[in-house]
Amino acid sequence: MIRIVVVDDQELVRTGLRSLAEHDGDITVVAEAGTGRAGLSRVRELRPDVVLMDIRMPEMDGLEATRAIVADPDLRDVRVVVLTTFDEDENVFEAIHSGAAGYLLKDISPPDLRQAIRVVAAGDSLLSPSVTASVMRALVSGGHATSGGERLTGLTSRELEVLEQVGRGLTNDEIAGTLHLSPATARTYVSRLLTKLDARDRAALVVLAYETGLVRPGG
Repeated sequence: MIRIVVVDDQELVRTGLRSLAEHDGDITVVAEAGTGRAGLSRVRELRPDVVLMDIRMPEMDGLEATRAIVADPDLRDVRVVVLTTFDEDENVFEAIHSGAAGYLLKDISPPDLRQAIRVVAAGDSLLSPSVTASVMRALVSGGHATSGGERLTGLTSRELEVLEQVGRGLTNDEIAGTLHLSPATARTYVSRLLTKLDARDRAALVVLAYETGLVRPGG
């Protein structure tokens, strides 16, 4: 059973998300909250697998709450999915850079919502190529990209290749096909990158690939 917390300032939205998420029986909503601060409190109390987090809320917005969750070592296994009606590039970047494992719009279909929760609970990220392209544009236009390639100096050439493919939004199976690896070997490389780079999750690897210039817009 996947345990989730829903954080949104609109009760109707929370009720709808609960109904949609629990439809198939393998996901349960263990708590709801109407502000970022209340959501953070419930997450610290219950330590769910996944948090569905709105961005714009009173007291503490979803990005600040996400950063607080990511910064808490006791919540390292909690994955945050930012769920919002806003799809501007800046929000995409801020959500992922704050440590969110994914970013979804509220017009997502019910089956896709449930599948997204399962994907994040399994440790993967929700970063489609279209979303990663938005993140790259935001990095460049906002001056967030750096030349911090020294952060990658401890990686082997194969690890750099895998990190580049992760940054481009490829799944483990797609990386395996592109680099002529077995799927198990691709998963091993990604796990090794998470450890070597002290990255919380796959989304953090994506941001790192952009920030160090390993992946560039249009490249």
